[in-house]
Amino acid sequence: MTRQIFLSWLTTAPMPPCDMIAVAKECGYTGVSLRALPAAEGDNIPQLLQDQSLKQSVKHRAAADGIILADMEIVRINEGFTVRSVEPFLDLCAELSVSAFLVAGDDPDLSRLTASFNALCEASRPMGICPALEFMPWTSVKDAKTALSVIEKSGADNGKIIVDALHVARSSTTPADLRAIPPERLACFQICDAPAGIPPTQEELIYTARQGRLLPGQGGIDLHAIMEALPPDIPISVEIPNREGHAVRGAAGWAKDAFSATASFLNKEPAG
Repeated sequence: MTRQIFLSWLTTAPMPPCDMIAVAKECGYTGVSLRALPAAEGDNIPQLLQDQSLKQSVKHRAAADGIILADMEIVRINEGFTVRSVEPFLDLCAELSVSAFLVAGDDPDLSRLTASFNALCEASRPMGICPALEFMPWTSVKDAKTALSVIEKSGADNGKIIVDALHVARSSTTPADLRAIPPERLACFQICDAPAGIPPTQEELIYTARQGRLLPGQGGIDLHAIMEALPPDIPISVEIPNREGHAVRGAAGWAKDAFSATASFLNKEPAG
């Protein structure tokens, strides 16, 4: 089965986006996921919101290389979130024709978070963009059940969910929880592997997520069980940041290794 395979921002970060597009084309990826808002303080990100020239260069390079600009990162919904604060980001997504953007839920009040997510979906709908909520164990949306609850209670028809293998393995999420998500609500599957077990601290959870992921087949995540619970045609986003891999192979070499390992894993998967 031919799948869409995207190169996630974190896998080569902080590689400049035009270089990332070139690497994606060389390796065989279908598209890339970029970042224009920080995930955390000090995050080294491209100035896509501030640099008009960079934005145009990315747009033209992607078109010339036939690389999809798959999604954009990252909107964080906290207690004081307003749609107005991310309007320039939404405009950027529309201009670059991305179909979805990643959303993290940080507001501990799930009712307020749900209302904020609904407002974000309403603002995105006229642009044809889908906010995609990613559950992460250290956020208020800790697992797939919570993510689906937020989506359903929001009432937004363009709200989606991103499934990350690492967050499945390190939360209470089960294959049954994944099967409960309607296929049309799924944006993509972020593939990676990691050591078995759940780290005892939030700091260790975050470190692995941002710097210590492994190639598919090198860790203890039951990727086959996760894949069996997801639609066979779900787009794959290769999100495998690894500090040591970068140091040894360089960002471009690591992106190549990540694609090869992912393609090998997918080729071993039974047809859906």
